[in-house]
Amino acid sequence: MLRGSLPYSLYRFVVARVPSRFQLKCKMEYTMNAFITAVSAFLPGQPVINDDLERYLGKVARIEAKTKQVILANNGIESRHYAIDPETGTTTHSNAELAAEAVRRLLSTMPLGRELTLHDLECLCCGTSSPDQLLPGHASMVHGELGGGPCEVVSTAGICLSGITALKYGALSVAVGTSKRAVATGSELASTFMRTSFFQATQGVTANQPETGKHHPAFSFEAEFLRWMLSDGAGAVLIESEPTVGGLSLRIDWIEIVSHAHCLETCMYAGAVKQADGSLRGWREYAVGSEAVWHGVFPIKQDARLLNREVIPTLVGKTLPEVVAKHGLKPEDIDWFLPHYSSQYFREPLRQQLQEIGFTIPEDRWFTNLVSKGNTGSASFYIMLEELFSSGRLQKGERILGFIPESGRFSVGWILLTVV
Repeated sequence: MLRGSLPYSLYRFVVARVPSRFQLKCKMEYTMNAFITAVSAFLPGQPVINDDLERYLGKVARIEAKTKQVILANNGIESRHYAIDPETGTTTHSNAELAAEAVRRLLSTMPLGRELTLHDLECLCCGTSSPDQLLPGHASMVHGELGGGPCEVVSTAGICLSGITALKYGALSVAVGTSKRAVATGSELASTFMRTSFFQATQGVTANQPETGKHHPAFSFEAEFLRWMLSDGAGAVLIESEPTVGGLSLRIDWIEIVSHAHCLETCMYAGAVKQADGSLRGWREYAVGSEAVWHGVFPIKQDARLLNREVIPTLVGKTLPEVVAKHGLKPEDIDWFLPHYSSQYFREPLRQQLQEIGFTIPEDRWFTNLVSKGNTGSASFYIMLEELFSSGRLQKGERILGFIPESGRFSVGWILLTVV
């Protein structure tokens, strides 16, 4: 049997030369030779509880206390982390530094006798929605922070799903044999978008003239509510072609990524202004005089109505049945369900949607740390996985299903892992 026993390149060579019936059987039973052998997370600073949010982010005159409380009550987040010094308001880490620290912690978790150094890394894949600069790529900046030796670097863009596209590239690199080991990261420095100083500077508002922006486009609920939704953090995984001997590893069975941008308009965005027809006009079209400031180009915004209408029915209801059919997946096969949702508000609609499509996963199999770690975007799945991986609760043979949606233009990732 070819399952897990051949590099993918050799596997394809073999199955291309055997009868079609045997070829189909091989394809159905093949599992990529890629294993997550270590997981790490880095959350900067101390946990920030709801009562201390404005101590870190500052106050925005336009946001009423009642609105803030409604948002916090809906999202269910009780604490999160910011790369901000609360005394000075300065940033404590760049995004690249957050990711680099997650990688350092990843290598420090290796068991005795399996020490790895930065020079052992052959492929570094980094995903984020909040890079420190437009150019160069985020992975290059992370590599620069880490040092070590030369390696392949890949930056994946997007929002929450960018961490999973980075993971998929690393897994495929190992599976086809182009890398012996790869590291994938997801990291976010969302707080730099959230601070009062950023809002004021990008809205033409000063501390002495808070009313200047009364009818300003950026003073919208789409921009305001995200201040209380997003936070900072990073995670990393080490991917190798063999599991750790005598230790815990996660076999990557498959990763499915599906976009619905062909039929849905943009929902979450930054560096652009959404037009009446649903299209985006990018920041370079406004980069003359104060146009970019007036139009509120730079704050992150999200179309909340579109989000609520589409995120669960489209990214679960329309994609999961196809994934289930493709891989012959059954709900009883799932021992751990790791859903990345931005708010507790979506937990019940997610449960109902799973029930409607006949894929009910009992909630005692769900694992999420949104309440205590916050919504860290592309890092969220890594941070969830690290906590579960380190908990001592995983048993050999158990299966983990990850659900990672992003509302940017409605893409979703599904990932199946098996404990070995």
